[in-house]
Amino acid sequence: MNLGADPEQICIEIEKRASYRILWLAGIRQLDLTQHCLKTFADCDKPRLDIRRRHQRLHLPAGAQPVAWYLCALPIPWDWPRNAHLAFEWAPGETWEGDALVPGLGVKLANARPILGWGEHSVPREEPLRRSRLHRTCRNWQFAWWLRANRQIPDAVPISLSRTNEAEQLTFE
Repeated sequence: MNLGADPEQICIEIEKRASYRILWLAGIRQLDLTQHCLKTFADCDKPRLDIRRRHQRLHLPAGAQPVAWYLCALPIPWDWPRNAHLAFEWAPGETWEGDALVPGLGVKLANARPILGWGEHSVPREEPLRRSRLHRTCRNWQFAWWLRANRQIPDAVPISLSRTNEAEQLTFE
């Protein structure tokens, strides 16, 4: 697969085959496990994605790579099982092509590989926030716990739990 990627960059090509309300990509540098959704990735690079475009390609610089990248898309109408998620990391010379957890969002990666094997089981059983449905079912939060256990990633200074009504902290009932 040649996505036109410079060997010093990650190239990600995204194809939307469904309608999405939210689409973002985060280069994760720090965690805040008191939060869920995007705020779990406290300090992150956020390249601009255009929710209106069916196809888009981004070149992510290899210098000062984040610990991992995370792609998230929430469908219209919202339906938790159809949420698209893909965690991946810098891997020079590797390529990958597949769906971001669900068939509605196709992804091609150059100089990167997906990170697999994380999920609700990644969260320690004794973690008090695991009892919160918003945290326990949040795949971003699940992946953050996997990062905590498997990568050297620093914690950010926690944001007050009272600040959970911002746009990136969405709750769908």
